[in-house]
Amino acid sequence: FLEFAPTNSMTWIKFAELETLLGDADRARAVFDIAVQQPALDMPELLWKSFIDFEVTQEEYDRARDLYESLLSKTNHLKVWISLAEFEQSIGHMDRTRKVFERANTALESSEKEERVMLLEAWRDAERQFGDAESLARVEKMMPKRVKKRRQIQADDGVDAGWEEYFDYIFPQDQAAKGSFKLLEAAARWRAAQAEREKAAMEAEGGG
Repeated sequence: FLEFAPTNSMTWIKFAELETLLGDADRARAVFDIAVQQPALDMPELLWKSFIDFEVTQEEYDRARDLYESLLSKTNHLKVWISLAEFEQSIGHMDRTRKVFERANTALESSEKEERVMLLEAWRDAERQFGDAESLARVEKMMPKRVKKRRQIQADDGVDAGWEEYFDYIFPQDQAAKGSFKLLEAAARWRAAQAEREKAAMEAEGGG
């Protein structure tokens, strides 16, 4: 059946489950390994989750981490990052959990703002449950301000159809990045001006 329909994720999963029930973890792992290498799958996220869950059940935590890293090399999806953080949290590794959230926060900087908010909320929940006051305060400082804005809307025919209110999020890290960028721009302008002054001084000396 797999030769006929290699894109069918559920068939691969059922095959691996059969090998697991028969007590042959190595064969089950081999089935999963071949499955995730298929060029096309109908439900890849379900297959990867099953593979990871299998390794967790086998208490092969390093293998599970490797699978998460392989998956993250293919996709930068919010759900994968949160799932990895929850995995580390579930086996009692809060330091690793924080590192995952830190990496995710950087990796998702250019993603939709709603996704970034969801990530920070998941991180805050983890700190509330397993962190301390200091670690929680650090995440609280990263939370964005929710501000109400207005924008002009247009009808399907391009005619202005008035204004609508919407909520936007302003992240402290974005503001800090803008500040750093402006500082770099100012430094670059100063260096350019300095070079011009030195060039003018040299020309003046040469002319004299």
